[in-house]
Amino acid sequence: MTDPLAQVIELLRPRAIFSKGISGAGRWAVSYSTFGQPGFCAVIEGQCRLAVDGEPEITLETGDFVLLPTTPAFTMSSLEAAPPRRIVPSAMPEMAEDVRHGRLDGPSDVRLRGGYFVFDSPDAALLVSLLPGMIHIHGVERLSTLVRIFGEEAVQQRPGRDLVLTRLVELLLVEALRAAPGKDAPAGLLRGLADPRVAEALRRMHGDPERSWTVDGLAREAGLSRSALFDRFTRAVGLRPMEYLLAWRMAVAKDLLRNGSIALDEVARRVGYGSASTFSTAFSRHVGEPPGRYARSAARANS
Repeated sequence: MTDPLAQVIELLRPRAIFSKGISGAGRWAVSYSTFGQPGFCAVIEGQCRLAVDGEPEITLETGDFVLLPTTPAFTMSSLEAAPPRRIVPSAMPEMAEDVRHGRLDGPSDVRLRGGYFVFDSPDAALLVSLLPGMIHIHGVERLSTLVRIFGEEAVQQRPGRDLVLTRLVELLLVEALRAAPGKDAPAGLLRGLADPRVAEALRRMHGDPERSWTVDGLAREAGLSRSALFDRFTRAVGLRPMEYLLAWRMAVAKDLLRNGSIALDEVARRVGYGSASTFSTAFSRHVGEPPGRYARSAARANS
């Protein structure tokens, strides 16, 4: 069975960059400006507060995991309020050693493992827009185990380290996204997959993008009327069915074009177009440049 979530993560091409241990003692607070890259943290022991722009403030406890697909501005602090120390992530050197906040001596009140990664896909903005702005998960042991393994691998220079870290990031994303409560998520992919009828339409689009889908055809597959699927899909995903299908087809087409070894008419066929010329017109309108030029630019960027 086609798995839209796995396909989206695969197309995002997550790649590990940085991970470090974080601890705090006494009264402390740090305020980070907007970073833009996906970040995560897991609480190994203790408690602290986290206030992310646009989200309600939460208390993090042992076993909690937080994923921020675009890492907006946020403040992390001890349970007792303190004036925040402001930090601009892009201006900070990447330190290999762990970071300590608040009182420097004595035992820590909270220990965390934090890190960030990048999405190598040029469609990252589109795909990330289908995910919640913050994912907060409590008490999922598999995530805690993955974070521990990630931290151990990140501080060592063993053969195959980069490949292992990249695979661990993929696993972290899958585990975090499928553990997130989809029904209560904002409009996007997780909420769509939480609705069995909408999920069936999504699976059909992802599993057979070359098919000449219509809303009527997708509605039949989902066991709904045309109007019911249209309304339900739009509310859950945040895009109309044909908008989502076009966006997915173009994301797949970009991925195929970056490969560089697939003929244009074959790319067109795989994403549901009867001819290279029809596909070129649609691609140019959606992307802003013809597929041939896009493929050449991607080849230069990868060389």
